Amino acid sequence: MAAQAYIISRAGDPIFALFIGLSAAALRINREEKAKGKTTSDILADARRRIGLSK
Repeated sequence: MAAQAYIISRAGDPIFALFIGLSAAALRINREEKAKGKTTSDILADARRRIGLSK
């Protein structure tokens, strides 16, 4: 029995992997920052400032 080549599709698998990886990173950062006592709005404000979306 041959193994399945793709889970979703040739183009969909990398997009799915990026989504899962970015989601896992965001959850980990959120969890670690909350352990330091920050709120979610503080964390999002810091993220916006770091990537240059803040005014």
